Amino acid sequence: MDVICQAKSGMGKTAVFVLSTLQQIDPVAGQVAALVLCHTRELAYQICHEFERFSKYLPELRVAVFYGGVHIKNHKDLLKNECPHIVVGTPGRILALARDKDLPLKNVRHFILDECDKMLESLDMRRDVQEIFKMTPHDKQVMMFSATLSKEIRPVCKRFMQDPMEIYVDDEAKLTLHGLVQHYIKLSEAEKNRKLNDLLDALDFNQVVIFVKSVSRAAELNKLLCECNFPSICIHSGMTQEERLTRYKNFKEGHKRILVATDLVGRGIDIERVNIVVNYDMPDSADTYLHRVGRAGRFGTKGLAITFVSSSDSDVLNQVQERFEVDIKELPEQIDTSTYMPS
Repeated sequence: MDVICQAKSGMGKTAVFVLSTLQQIDPVAGQVAALVLCHTRELAYQICHEFERFSKYLPELRVAVFYGGVHIKNHKDLLKNECPHIVVGTPGRILALARDKDLPLKNVRHFILDECDKMLESLDMRRDVQEIFKMTPHDKQVMMFSATLSKEIRPVCKRFMQDPMEIYVDDEAKLTLHGLVQHYIKLSEAEKNRKLNDLLDALDFNQVVIFVKSVSRAAELNKLLCECNFPSICIHSGMTQEERLTRYKNFKEGHKRILVATDLVGRGIDIERVNIVVNYDMPDSADTYLHRVGRAGRFGTKGLAITFVSSSDSDVLNQVQERFEVDIKELPEQIDTSTYMPS
């Protein structure tokens, strides 16, 4: 049965499709049985890791991840030598391998889109997804997942499906995480750096993600934090794939406690120690806000989200409060650590 599923960030959507796929798959040598598409390389890497983790006791099962930024010959060689049963990847690289007849898709039984709205809203990515979809058999299971599925994007998703089971959170107030404390700080652009330094000194945190709006701002803010002796690292699209993944692993494994990032890691990325998110730059939409703050307080744990609001940002803050029926208050002088730190 085809499935389109919406659920709040941090509640285990990945585990749903990983476990259901592993339960149904019957590995045959030389055949790709499941294909998972997602919009960033970091998310593809993470999903592949989850398949490997959950298939620990299925030694005959092979999983591989393919994305741009790696020489395509490496991927072609891997496919030639040992064809995986489960393939995870970004649409551009998957399409290139399929067009060149290196990636066989004629036996795919499970076709999965994670963060499906992000992929299908982008016309270029949607075109790639459609072309890949047409290379797979008509008779297959299609599953799509996201925390944000607008009424406009749902019909687009359903074009890929046959009479799907639809699971939506139509009361958008239920999309925010229960354990997440949310505050804002009104300030000017010139006051942001000093305020961020004060917060990082004053707050208790395991790990924190700081979101900015551009590659240049990510690099500049990370440089500033490092100069102030904060254990900071940054990830943005201006880096090589190898550098991005190395930094992602460093942060996930706890070697660094502060990550400065663009929206590249705003969706899907699961780092369990993160308990604070700072929106240094206000996101451009309520959806982006929801995905960003969902990096903290995952799986029902506690977390804190702080958003810097300058005079031009109040519209998005109002949208967030109205849409998700959440009252975001100004950050008080003193905040009780027990409200956002796991006990």
